[in-house]
Amino acid sequence: MKHFFCLIFACFFTMHLAYAQLTGEWQTIDDNTNKPRSIIQIYEAKNGKYYGKVRKILDPDKSQEEICEKCPGDRKNQKVVGMTIIREMTLSNGTLSGGQILDPENGKEYSCKIWLEGKDLKVRGYWGVFYRTQTWYRK
Repeated sequence: MKHFFCLIFACFFTMHLAYAQLTGEWQTIDDNTNKPRSIIQIYEAKNGKYYGKVRKILDPDKSQEEICEKCPGDRKNQKVVGMTIIREMTLSNGTLSGGQILDPENGKEYSCKIWLEGKDLKVRGYWGVFYRTQTWYRK
């Protein structure tokens, strides 16, 4: 019985640790210039799903007032700063998946998977068998 409680505690602690490590502010890097691009905050909502919101644009050539003209639906013509670009993610075994990520540059949505590798966050957007993985860094 003692080992059973230890196992339950270890599972709970591991799940909590994954939650704590995935949430927070992350710095994105531009794929073309390799320079800091933005700060994204990943958080858990009251519905138990995870979301990511643009907190700040770091590219000096872009305005904090940038508008997403190509974005679909409720995000069309909205400010990029404050926009939720990651939606409806579910945490399972330390990985967020099952939701979507929006690229405000081109207005396209992709299926998404997010996980940790060491201290870095791996964010994969994919469409069918095609995908692109970025590395984000803790802010």
